[in-house]
Amino acid sequence: MKKITIWGLAAVFALTLLSSEAWAGRVAKRQCRQGTRISQGVKSGQLTRAETRSLVSEQRRIQRVKVRSWSDGRLSAREKAHLELMQDRASHRIYKLKHNQTTR
Repeated sequence: MKKITIWGLAAVFALTLLSSEAWAGRVAKRQCRQGTRISQGVKSGQLTRAETRSLVSEQRRIQRVKVRSWSDGRLSAREKAHLELMQDRASHRIYKLKHNQTTR
């Protein structure tokens, strides 16, 4: 009985760890896509230098929060929600700045 309980707990722990790692990969992929969107905005002239600087700074801030959140080896639900919110806001800002009337 003890062996089954230990193996069950080990399996739950492994699944939790894997799901956190998969979620972190999702964060990284999204950051990469947002970086690509910023680059496209620069190339097309939709983003000014100041807008680009601001967006890149925001992406760096998100990366620092991600690294700090992973410092203990896992992401809590609260940390995941915070990262998701930061990325949502960054995505919205990228859209707004790419579609405003200022061009380079």
